[in-house]
Amino acid sequence: MSRQAPVIAVLLTEKTRRMMLDDAATAELNALGDVRWPAGATIDAADADRLLQGATACLTGWGTPPFDAAARQRHPQFALVAHSAGSVRTLVPARLFDDGLRVSHAASKIAASVAEFVVAEALLAMRGIHRLHHALRGGGEWLDVRAAVPQKLLGARTVAIIGAGYVGRAVMRLLVPFGCRVLVVDPYLNDSEAAALGVVRTGLDDALAQSDVISLHAPVLPETRRMIGARELALLRSGALFINTARAELVDEASLLAELRSGRIEAALDVFDKEPLPQDSPFRDAALANVTISPHAAGHTEEVHFAQGQAMVNEIGRLLREEPLQHEVSRAMLERMA
Repeated sequence: MSRQAPVIAVLLTEKTRRMMLDDAATAELNALGDVRWPAGATIDAADADRLLQGATACLTGWGTPPFDAAARQRHPQFALVAHSAGSVRTLVPARLFDDGLRVSHAASKIAASVAEFVVAEALLAMRGIHRLHHALRGGGEWLDVRAAVPQKLLGARTVAIIGAGYVGRAVMRLLVPFGCRVLVVDPYLNDSEAAALGVVRTGLDDALAQSDVISLHAPVLPETRRMIGARELALLRSGALFINTARAELVDEASLLAELRSGRIEAALDVFDKEPLPQDSPFRDAALANVTISPHAAGHTEEVHFAQGQAMVNEIGRLLREEPLQHEVSRAMLERMA
């Protein structure tokens, strides 16, 4: 008698499926067992519950409805959530971890995209490439334009990384070869890990006061919510670049806006309290020339999207073959997750 194929539920919207699963990953997924796909372009909680009937594992991502705490009681064979995006904090309740559900995520893959974006923002600000471009396009004189836009070497700067998770560490690995002095603020990073990364551990105030570039990568926790306010922003050096590709909740937005309007610092912002950013947002004002804004785009590259999907297809395969998972989220990690 042949063994029944394991059931795998795909809990992805149509848009997310196109982003995350290329033909190879789709073929590999289908070869793992009886794969159930959503019938429509979107998916709600009722759709998810129906697809999970008899399923051993599921593939989730952006647009997947959150699980409720009783999901494993209704589906006792349900063993793994393979999340093709980053944080699972709002997707999987802690109760499900306690009930034995295993969870993997693709956050380590996303880190490469965000890290490149951060370094690109730092280089753009140090060299003023966008300012040179617009000044010349506007009819500026050759040497006058060059003289008006100071050129700074990124490798000669001190950079503060606030948060040493997947993304923070990826940023460090890109910055250290430039020759930057990299300061890191993270209570979970020890001195030996910092030394191996080529960075220096320090406190938040010292990092803000000493750095030319500050990049946020901390999770939103009770102790980090609005951790950057008027007092902290006042510590920044004049001309410092403040980058936030992490979470808007880490910063008091009104205080940041006031500091930016003073013209004392620059900023590159990818996240905002209200998203999509309203058309009348002051951050869209062309007069705020010392700010570069983007639509929560730092983690989005085509190659990494497909790597995220492939990584989670691989995790489902490992579960079914009873091999160790490579991207598993522990209950302890959940408490510190963005």
